[in-house]
Amino acid sequence: MTHPHTTPVPDNTSLDLDASSASPLHALRTHLAQPARDWLDRALAEAANPAATQGSLPAWELRLAEAGRRCGPTYADTARVLLLYAAAPTPADLARLYHRGTADERRAVLHALPDLVPGPDALPLVEDALRTNDTRLLAAAVGSYAARHLEPHLWRHAVLKCLFTGVPVTHVAQLAVRAQGDGELARMLTDFAAERTAAGRPVPEDLHHVLALTEPGPPPHTTDDRDPHRKES
Repeated sequence: MTHPHTTPVPDNTSLDLDASSASPLHALRTHLAQPARDWLDRALAEAANPAATQGSLPAWELRLAEAGRRCGPTYADTARVLLLYAAAPTPADLARLYHRGTADERRAVLHALPDLVPGPDALPLVEDALRTNDTRLLAAAVGSYAARHLEPHLWRHAVLKCLFTGVPVTHVAQLAVRAQGDGELARMLTDFAAERTAAGRPVPEDLHHVLALTEPGPPPHTTDDRDPHRKES
């Protein structure tokens, strides 16, 4: 098995914004300069207005494309997700945006799924992202929507894909809960480790962590693994 060409997952992204003590919007606005805050306020108001269009497209789609330039790369992901929350697009709209959008826009769609799509309708988007070697897209795909809806076989392969591409398993939502007592996942991890060892390659440290989680019994204490940009009630 050859190792794919991947781009490391950046440590400092807008998704690291701590929204535990305030709404994601408030947290984001405290990090933005005034021109960016003004743009964000206007863009969110537009997104909440179904009648706001430019040409044949809803205005919020154009604002998604502007987010990186307006808010900067560090906070653009959170701005895009907030725009999606304000627009409340249908699953069909999200699928269209995902398939036509940039990698940044696809990532925003994946992060917004838990709050915008209550059922499994958007699983094809998650499955598509899991077929890529874009590590930032993979990290977004294994969030709480996948934890809630991805069937066991595909979820196990998603975990293996993270290990293979170097995506930290801290991105895998509800990992301890889903891995607990999963003998098949343990077998897959053991086989993967043996393959790496036979090829003279190091075994990812995360693999040992996940393997320990597959043991039967109560899962270890974990912190709240909700996405930090998700809407607060």
